[in-house]
Amino acid sequence: MIDSAHLGLPEFAPGSVWLVGAGPGDPGLLSLLALHALRHADTVVYDALVDPRILKLARPGAALDYAGKRGGRPSPQQPDISARLVRLARAGGRVLRLKGGDPMVFGRGGEEALALAEAGIPFRIVPGITAGIGGLAYAGIPLTHRGINSAVTFVTGHGSDGGDRRDWAAIAHGAPVLVLYMGLKHLAAVAARLIAAGRQPAEPVAIVSRATTAEQRVLISTLAAAAAEAAAQRIEPPAIVVIGAVAELSAALAWFAPAG
Repeated sequence: MIDSAHLGLPEFAPGSVWLVGAGPGDPGLLSLLALHALRHADTVVYDALVDPRILKLARPGAALDYAGKRGGRPSPQQPDISARLVRLARAGGRVLRLKGGDPMVFGRGGEEALALAEAGIPFRIVPGITAGIGGLAYAGIPLTHRGINSAVTFVTGHGSDGGDRRDWAAIAHGAPVLVLYMGLKHLAAVAARLIAAGRQPAEPVAIVSRATTAEQRVLISTLAAAAAEAAAQRIEPPAIVVIGAVAELSAALAWFAPAG
């Protein structure tokens, strides 16, 4: 049990919402604040990327409310999820909005926080380990490495409106290392844009599927070939993609041996 008083952890007050990052999968990567929230929440509104083992840490009797969104499948709309958080808090509950990774890194946590602020609902944001950091670490890939890169760019694999008006030339030249979230489906198109903008076809690429879990798989390839090789090897989402020379370090630094 967590000694909340000894650690000075804040009270999870009735009528409030905590937006909490659950990390990339491994329950051991939860923060103490995240576990504290799980132990006190009346309702846990969780997304599709939260590992089932983490949900087992919820307080006995807590309601588990699924609000997952997955590409290509029927999913709740974001305004409906935000309205649900407001409604549950106004009913007097301690509401935990549990998101995979970090709620403020491509997690739409900012939108939910704005909805809570506009409704006058007290809230707290609890960061989590994002997949672009934790997932790469479990694949033995440093996000930054001396002599390779001192900058990194995080980018999503698709446009928020279904289109893509981003400046790929600027993205291609902005940092030596690119980390692509939710990009497996569109990897061929992204690679083509990056190559057209000047990235080398032979540049190393790593794809980490189901990072930090027993189903983790790591594919090392090149920018030109990664999409086809991922399809051939049936690499599945959720997956994080890293483009740049740091990907090659996985061969020497891979330490995590998934069970099974």
